[in-house]
Amino acid sequence: MAKAAEFNNSSVPPREGHTLTGDFRHHSGFHSNFLTHDRDVMVYLPPGYEASENYEDEARRFPVLYLNDGQNLFDTATAFNGVEWGVDETAQRLILSGKIEPLIVVAIYNTGAERIDEYTPTVDPRQKRGGKADLYGRFLIEELKPFIDQNYRTLAGPEFTGLGGSSLGGLVSLYLGLKHPQVFSRLMAMSPSVWWDHWMILNFVERLRAKPTTRIWLDIGSKEGKFTPGVVRQLRDLLLLQGWRLDADLKFLEIRGGQHTEAAWAKRIEPALRFLFPKQRPK
Repeated sequence: MAKAAEFNNSSVPPREGHTLTGDFRHHSGFHSNFLTHDRDVMVYLPPGYEASENYEDEARRFPVLYLNDGQNLFDTATAFNGVEWGVDETAQRLILSGKIEPLIVVAIYNTGAERIDEYTPTVDPRQKRGGKADLYGRFLIEELKPFIDQNYRTLAGPEFTGLGGSSLGGLVSLYLGLKHPQVFSRLMAMSPSVWWDHWMILNFVERLRAKPTTRIWLDIGSKEGKFTPGVVRQLRDLLLLQGWRLDADLKFLEIRGGQHTEAAWAKRIEPALRFLFPKQRPK
């Protein structure tokens, strides 16, 4: 089991210059036996999480979304170029308005120089690096997820567990999510780096032996590169050939004028959350 900072059951206090909205727990220097560097993990808890501990019956449990490049999600003080995705504000609003299921969001910080290697499934001969995604997957599945499930009131089954990110973070989410459907069944792939290693993700999807019961959000902007939008459309078409259904368990969005930026991804968080974690009707 991975070692992390001592579990702290108190909220992260507001700090000047930070833009966190909601209830957070911060685990600093989370250690992995599979990866070279420790990393921070920030956990967003939905409104009502603390109050639900007081239920007379079994305490309420929540689905979980694991997101890569965690420093960009909640806080302008840590986000790339000071532009955050606003996942916390968006989740708060959607949960309180009853538009999505209350969920826990686990933000996994990247480790800078190691990010490319950890977020790529293969070595790209043009880049002369990469190929540690399977080790990153072991970190997620064997170390981080058990820690989260042990210390938070999660719905631990695959039908309640999501994985997502953008760019290389979207690539690794698709790869690991489709490779491990017994762990993750809701995938958020924003502007995935389909170009990696001569479009290896296309071959990976084409070789899937059976379609898992996985719900996928896939998007791309029209101004993200000369070839990228077209290849992401090819990825969509391959998923359809494998049995996914548009607007049922696959949502594809091509944004006219969309660019490869944190600000662009921030605009897509609301529809992505609403597709992946829709509010369930009472039975």
